[in-house]
Amino acid sequence: QWQLVESGGASVEAGQSLKLTCTASGLHFSDVCMAWFRQAPGKEREGVALRSKDGGTLYAESMKFRVILSRDDAKNTLYLQINNLRPEDTATYYCAADFHRRYCNRNSWRASEYDTWGQGTQVTVSS
Repeated sequence: QWQLVESGGASVEAGQSLKLTCTASGLHFSDVCMAWFRQAPGKEREGVALRSKDGGTLYAESMKFRVILSRDDAKNTLYLQINNLRPEDTATYYCAADFHRRYCNRNSWRASEYDTWGQGTQVTVSS
């Protein structure tokens, strides 16, 4: 059974940084398109960063200068570093895997493309 578990969310002040962690069991990150999404209350789930089998990484335009997605294949763990956090970054952050795609593409920004999701980790940013 495939499982994704996120951690690292916290309540922080604006300007601080957080590093979120997604650990997988039953699958290898290196084999499929992986992504981080986030969802704020009352809003749709939106993609933050994507990573393909070959390590190619894409970032959402709105966050590309403040986030870094990395992967530790030995630990089967995906990370999302978010710098200079803003109140509008407040959301639940989710890790997701698309088993039908090894290389992320423009469709990978849609939450509906993903087969497996973690339970999410809450990030709250105060001003």
